Amino acid sequence: MSTALSRRRFLAMPAAFGAASLLPGGFAAALAEEAPPMPDLSDWGKVRAQFDLDPAWLHFASFYLASHPKPVRDAVEAWRRAIDRDPYQTVEHNGYSEDPAEWVPGHVLAAIAGYVGGRAGDIALTHNTTEGLALVYHGLPLKPGDEVLATAHDHYSHITSIAYATRRAGASMRRIALYEDAATATTDAMVGRLLQAVSPRTRVVGLTWVHSSTGMRLPVREMVDALKERHPDVLLVVDGVHGFGSTDVAAATLGADYFCAGCHKWMFAPRGTGMVWASAENWARLTPIVPDFSEIEGWNAWIEGRERKGPTTAERMTPGGFQAFEHQWGALAAFRMHEAMGRARVGARIRELNDQLKADLAGIRKVRLHTPMSGELSAGLVAFEVDGLKPEDVVKRLLQARIVASSSPYAVSYARLAPSLVNTPEEVERAVRAVRAIAGA
Repeated sequence: MSTALSRRRFLAMPAAFGAASLLPGGFAAALAEEAPPMPDLSDWGKVRAQFDLDPAWLHFASFYLASHPKPVRDAVEAWRRAIDRDPYQTVEHNGYSEDPAEWVPGHVLAAIAGYVGGRAGDIALTHNTTEGLALVYHGLPLKPGDEVLATAHDHYSHITSIAYATRRAGASMRRIALYEDAATATTDAMVGRLLQAVSPRTRVVGLTWVHSSTGMRLPVREMVDALKERHPDVLLVVDGVHGFGSTDVAAATLGADYFCAGCHKWMFAPRGTGMVWASAENWARLTPIVPDFSEIEGWNAWIEGRERKGPTTAERMTPGGFQAFEHQWGALAAFRMHEAMGRARVGARIRELNDQLKADLAGIRKVRLHTPMSGELSAGLVAFEVDGLKPEDVVKRLLQARIVASSSPYAVSYARLAPSLVNTPEEVERAVRAVRAIAGA
């Protein structure tokens, strides 16, 4: 008699209790009653109304961690109630069902895949960008003497993931500057610097799509094309979190080998949700780091006391263990909300608000912009400084004006305002007036 496990038998045996006591779609039907359909999102006022943000403040730091919009709040709460009423049956039935229509993570994966322009099997679910980067870099087959090329503009999480992985493998990391001044950088110059820096030892290049330090949006597609033409075997890992949900670009079309992003920033998904996209060929290059709870083959290999068969897949790379299931499954509502709004429409709105902010700040004599004026080389973040003031002092003075801003957590820091879907042109005007007052202009 075979000892092979089915998905339903991952976590408990026998599973007959869960299977027999539930009618197909029982929980889905209950959730449909508790979570209302997608609201009307036809104008930006209706979109803004979905967020339970304190109206006493102007929120220009929503990229940090999203306020859950109503469709997401409703989905999370519906799943929480279901799990609290019956943890075993809710998780066992919806999280490990053999029926694709009943397997909730499959619906989440399909929604993410539709947004990034890939397949559901291309997606690994993670908790955040940091986890995704660590899974990829530690999974790569780095060897002593290999080099990972990164940049001076990458976030702590990206650089530290590379540092840990290269140290473990006896490989090395080298960092380069793609520009000296983001505001005046050009695509040709950045591509040229990247190509010049690649050495015979370079096996991997790490880039960040949108730099949270300056608001620079790298021309990743152009950089990939140039890199692959000269060095087709060099892999490219992209931290894409601040372009994911703020631009009219499908991540899978960027050309990166691995695209890592959190979903709880511009995508408005529940806190603690993220993803990694890669092709089947690139997933197969990796060695898993954390045991998964979703690939049947792994559990069967464990039960039968043998090695796992087949190549590494996105499913095999997805960290297992019990999750905040209501948040992971509630991510479906966020991607459906973006689908309802339309990626092109969202990207155009964010670009419009940021263009307005940059143009107005540029007209203030004591303000220096560090974000490119070009909408092709920027996204939803605007970095600037006010002569004679530290970035944290600018942020404090904006707070006194009831405007939530932020400063970039880098060695060289700037003040940041980030107009998003929760803002209006009038709010942008108010923020500019506040900066003008702070600058004494």
